[in-house]
Amino acid sequence: MVLKEKILGMPRALTYYNYFPFLYGFFTKLGFEIILSNPTTKKTLVDGASLVVTETCLPIKVYVGHVLNLLEKGVKNIFTPSIQSVAPKIYNCSKIRGLPDLIRNVVKGDYNLIEATLDKSEKNLGLYEFLKQAVEPFGITDETTIRSALRAGFVLHNNFKVMMQHNLSFDEALKNAKEGKVVINSLKNENNGINVALVAHGYNIYDKRVCMDVFKKLKDLGVNVKSALQLTDEELKDGINTLEAEVYWANQLEMTGAAGHYLKNDSIDGLITITAFGCGPDSLMIEDIKRKAKNFSKPLLNLTIDEHTGEAGFVTRLEAFCDMLYRKKRTLAIKSDGDKKIKSNEFAYSSSISS
Repeated sequence: MVLKEKILGMPRALTYYNYFPFLYGFFTKLGFEIILSNPTTKKTLVDGASLVVTETCLPIKVYVGHVLNLLEKGVKNIFTPSIQSVAPKIYNCSKIRGLPDLIRNVVKGDYNLIEATLDKSEKNLGLYEFLKQAVEPFGITDETTIRSALRAGFVLHNNFKVMMQHNLSFDEALKNAKEGKVVINSLKNENNGINVALVAHGYNIYDKRVCMDVFKKLKDLGVNVKSALQLTDEELKDGINTLEAEVYWANQLEMTGAAGHYLKNDSIDGLITITAFGCGPDSLMIEDIKRKAKNFSKPLLNLTIDEHTGEAGFVTRLEAFCDMLYRKKRTLAIKSDGDKKIKSNEFAYSSSISS
């Protein structure tokens, strides 16, 4: 059966924070209307958590809640991809790989699950095949049309990335990219305040409800914040090499790669990692990052979140960490000024003797 209405619902969760700019460009080029679920609320978390077992990680609970929100809006076509592998032998976690099956089994109702599989570890399951599977239910099969839309997706995605790399917020960069604009901000002076790298998956830091708007909280503390989305692919890969890590997980670049890059960056005063409780891949990556951070003598704070995380304790730990970074930076600055004065006095003394 061919679906007549080109209306597609997309949950504002998980892979949304990595692939939505590309997918928006692709589907709108083909004439689709994209309907997003509402930003995450307490209801989103409660609704999603009520349908899965307790041990399920927070990002999956959030995703289920967003699917339910789309159904409440009356959206019938829900885009739920299975991102198996993003490069040969580079895999996602089992929950993301089996996302369509999970949604099909826990969310009951009258809707169409638009699922497509991306698996670059297998033949004939690359990006083009993935997109072809996504639009086949709507009767779109022409290769030229699909490839033209694919190029449009890359243009929008690249514009989004450029703006992220020039200090626009996620929401600002996405809004401009969707409008076909590229806005470049001048890079901030990193000598003012302290500079912190936020190392986490996009869905753990750009969902304001999940991370309790950590970017705003850090900004209010006078912190300049960096993340993986502000780095190029080359910088992320170099970060992997810096930590001498072997890549196995699909999202390892935005964790280990970003950590490696920022650990060796002298302008970064400290790292904050945010992980979801119960995430197996993250637990492995964080342990590796923490172990390697000692070699760079760079402070690191690890925060773990779930649906029960209290904001007061979260903020207290952020404030304490940032206060420590400020004190360390002041101490180093005072020591540096002292060394300069000592050298200056020594020079003046030796000059007076020689004269």
